[in-house]
Amino acid sequence: MNKILVALVASLFISSADAEDRPYIPVGSAKTKKTILAMPNIVSKGSGDKSAPAKTIFETITNDLTFIDLFKFLDSGAFIEDTKTAGLLANQFKMSDWTSIGTEILVKSAISTEGSNIIFEAYVYDTFGAKQILAKRYVGAQRDVTTIGHSFSNDLVEALTGLPGIFLTKIAMSCDRTGRKEIYLMDFDGTNVKQVTHHNSIAFAPAWHPSGTKLAYSLYTRHRGNIKNIDLYEYDFNTNSYRMLSNRTGINSGAFFSPDGKTIALTMSFLGNPEIFLFNPSNSTVTRVTHSFGFDVDPAFGPDGKEMAFVSSRTGMPMVFKMNLDGTGVKRLTFAGRYNATPNWSPQGNKMVFAGDIDKHFDIFLMNPDGTNIERLTKNQGNNEDPYFSPDGNFVTFSSNRTGQRNIYVMNVDGTFVKRLTFGLGNCVTPKWSNPPGGLKPIKAIPAPSAGTPAKSGT
Repeated sequence: MNKILVALVASLFISSADAEDRPYIPVGSAKTKKTILAMPNIVSKGSGDKSAPAKTIFETITNDLTFIDLFKFLDSGAFIEDTKTAGLLANQFKMSDWTSIGTEILVKSAISTEGSNIIFEAYVYDTFGAKQILAKRYVGAQRDVTTIGHSFSNDLVEALTGLPGIFLTKIAMSCDRTGRKEIYLMDFDGTNVKQVTHHNSIAFAPAWHPSGTKLAYSLYTRHRGNIKNIDLYEYDFNTNSYRMLSNRTGINSGAFFSPDGKTIALTMSFLGNPEIFLFNPSNSTVTRVTHSFGFDVDPAFGPDGKEMAFVSSRTGMPMVFKMNLDGTGVKRLTFAGRYNATPNWSPQGNKMVFAGDIDKHFDIFLMNPDGTNIERLTKNQGNNEDPYFSPDGNFVTFSSNRTGQRNIYVMNVDGTFVKRLTFGLGNCVTPKWSNPPGGLKPIKAIPAPSAGTPAKSGT
């Protein structure tokens, strides 16, 4: 992806004892009671008009936090704080001004400039506990104000829930807007859509490298003698280049990277029957994993990299199975429906989603990794397929033709709060969610001031 010139520089003001406690917002129970959050307008420090970047950051944060459906925003008309005298730090305002109107989480922030850079500082308080939860400063160029907002949202959510934020993640998918299927990207909320491939063919089944710097995908090609084949390709975002990974005769499809990024599981048919293989991108060697008379497809690594879910017709109807990476310990997980497909593990490893053909159409189901406690997440809304967990495990993205054309949707892991993400891209399928980007390097270290030190502009 493009390099992000944003500094995520700061100190978390959480004691070691607090860090060991349960999260401020237990995600499972937050669905029944939303946390009341207040975020006053961003304070402008120093000279110059900073209303435009302040507005962008504020709107980015509120849109992010609205998307995850955990918070109830307190209307600014209810605020009673005297903005002329109140500051950002705990000793510069009255906590009772916020607890008295029901605020549970308070976000105070300011914006300033240093040369051509924007500085955004933010403080998060547990008002009823009278604790400062988070204090951070972010530095970036003017063009990076949206990224600054997403970065703060990520840090806020992680501080409150203990789970990584999703606001700098991407979703890859295959869409036919051009009349051919190509790989596209969009931000987690459906914005910032970009076409990645331009093969003028059928590119499908994208798979993210764990680093987020590469995408594997399959492509219909023609080999010598004009023979059609499904080859495996890779797109490198750092170099904006393609390379062919495998063009073995037949199928090279359904790729899924191992958690360490060193191995790709996929279905190959160069030996005749579609079987699952482990492919090494560094030397193009393959290791066969499955051996059955049926077809074996849709491999998906577990988050610990020790097990793999997959779909097999070895017992008749295609069902979900799991096994060890060497092909041992095969266990059938699903027993109902005419066709079960595309299993995917939650990042926490405690749940699995899959698409199942029940009642003559596909729906999304959730279950334990041992096949127990199956829950139906979609019903009576067309065909719903290709489920894939968000990196925090709280959401599932999927494709659906509920409006006629196939589009990409996202829903809470319990099937609620469904949102459509794609518009005007033709038919879109096989959405895959990226990991949060890692390795962001600060431009320079700017520690957040302590609770007893007044914040100074430009320090």
